[in-house]
Amino acid sequence: MTLHEYLETLKGKRVAVTGIGVSNQPLLRLLLEAGIDVTACDKKDRAALGPLADELEKSGCKLCLGPAYLEGLDHDVIFRTPGLHPRNLARARAGGSVITSEMEVFFEVCPCPILAVTGSDGKTTTTTIIARLLEAAGHRVHLGGNIGRPLLAEADAIRPGDWAVVELSSFQLLTMKRSPHIAVLTNLAPNHLDIHTDMDEYVDAKANILRYQRETDRAVCNWDNKITRELSSKTAGMEIYFTRVSEDIPACGCYLRDDAIWYRDETGARAVLPLADILLPGTHNTENYMAAICAVQGLVPDAAVRTFARTFGGVEHRIELFRERRGVRWYNDSIASSPSRTIAGLRSFQEKVILIAGGKDKGISYAPLGPEINEHVKLLILCGATAGAIRKAAETSDNYSGLEILVTGDYPTAIRLADERSRQGDVVILSPASTSFDRFKNFEERGRVFKELVNALPE
Repeated sequence: MTLHEYLETLKGKRVAVTGIGVSNQPLLRLLLEAGIDVTACDKKDRAALGPLADELEKSGCKLCLGPAYLEGLDHDVIFRTPGLHPRNLARARAGGSVITSEMEVFFEVCPCPILAVTGSDGKTTTTTIIARLLEAAGHRVHLGGNIGRPLLAEADAIRPGDWAVVELSSFQLLTMKRSPHIAVLTNLAPNHLDIHTDMDEYVDAKANILRYQRETDRAVCNWDNKITRELSSKTAGMEIYFTRVSEDIPACGCYLRDDAIWYRDETGARAVLPLADILLPGTHNTENYMAAICAVQGLVPDAAVRTFARTFGGVEHRIELFRERRGVRWYNDSIASSPSRTIAGLRSFQEKVILIAGGKDKGISYAPLGPEINEHVKLLILCGATAGAIRKAAETSDNYSGLEILVTGDYPTAIRLADERSRQGDVVILSPASTSFDRFKNFEERGRVFKELVNALPE
């Protein structure tokens, strides 16, 4: 089915779109331009939407705004925004409404192969590496999904010989009934338990990236992660694994040998990428490259992988080195909204760091973070709602030996303290281990504010 054919099926039907955020605005314009009866629903009021509300109404869109925006939804088709749990639309579904999403429809109408990446950590960097490697090998690539770019409105411009490379969140996968041609599972750990019913639901949602694959598809899974290793049985396609800790994988895949990433398949084994060629710091980025190498086998030459790895400096807000001042390196790792992500960031450095952490709680235990803080941090600066929980995790850890912990109320003060206490050769990193929603609209805004404040420090 083409995008045009799908839009034709909506003619004469009442369509609702929940959420008028950036990701849904191209969808709304697409539907309105096709002459479809559309209602845009959002918990924000008209004043909060500003000129966008007038723009949508002038285009023929109906608006349902405010706290009761989901009440009485009975439209023929409802596009669920990823952050809205399907249980909130249970009454509409029971009444006969078809619940779908921008990404689900994209999977239906995309004319080219789809390569999708999910996981608890590393999915954005891995997705970006894969897309750039394919481009380096001469492929035409459409990068989108949870990485921040909706692709449905662009489907008509995609050619059958292209590649769509998408990052998928657990919220996007929750109701998916299609899987990509190549699926990558970086790792899984407790995450988003403030929204998901429980860990089982979170894992089951991630399994949808594999569940509907065919025999001609391939699944790339982390052999070192127990959950992803077990989920690999969900695919009907070819199983490919990557591992940092062993060369003993049961099928094709990547492993470490002689300080290089090797790939083995039925034709034999070969060294693909020396670890010294990887510009990005941290063992987790070694894993990201291993996942990417598995995903692009047969599509990208090894030489292109090596050339790319030597120059790729990473994705914004992900252990991003953005300033070196008076011998102190400042890193922005605002993406780290969970303890596991912060742990990975801390392990990226050989020296002990000054860590700025804290934010909004999302229902995850901070206990595993405590030992890592004591092992890798020389000064801990905390702010935000989770400051107390992170402090407790550090101070109750068996390896606690009097680490200095400072608690402050805002980022300007945290940065001032880090600047005053840092010395030449030090690393200061923002890696919150918490979501940004206590004071920012997303982790990108948090990271930008952090960088602006640090960049404002005088030379």
